[in-house]
Amino acid sequence: MLDNTLLHELMARSALRDQRAFAELYRHTCAKLFGVALRIVRRQDWAEEVLQESFVSIWNHAEGYSSSKSAQMTWMTAIVRNRALDWLRRPHFEVASDDYQLLLESVADEGDGPELLLSKDREGRALAECMKQLSSKQRQSIALAYTHGLSHGELSAHIKEPLGTVKTWIRRGLERLKGCLDGMR
Repeated sequence: MLDNTLLHELMARSALRDQRAFAELYRHTCAKLFGVALRIVRRQDWAEEVLQESFVSIWNHAEGYSSSKSAQMTWMTAIVRNRALDWLRRPHFEVASDDYQLLLESVADEGDGPELLLSKDREGRALAECMKQLSSKQRQSIALAYTHGLSHGELSAHIKEPLGTVKTWIRRGLERLKGCLDGMR
């Protein structure tokens, strides 16, 4: 478990452009933030890129961070999450070798067909629209619980809110999501 006092101090020193503090902040948080990126992008090389971009952003925006708005890990996790989602939206052009192309052509495609992919895309957009209708706390709680796999207890500790409050946000948020998605069908 990360020490919040230490994180607060490291973030404050990083805001003052202290490179040693930032290196220490990286050392204390990179494993957890890498896990967040990996859960979203599902490729190690992409997660590494997302993590690098995220720490550049954290460095550039550290002086604008306010502990009154969110905990340090919550703020940094939001940056990583947003970078990972941006990463997935980007087109990825990779140069493949001839061997890879031959291997790729010899393997039958057992993936989802175009209709199923289109259906999933529509469902994803509908879910994204409905998520926008939730309060920020509901949206954050649901995203951390279902996208990042945090338990209710971990979530409560992470966002520094009582467990019952977090459970209520998630329950009410899921109810609103269900109602919204039912209304779109």
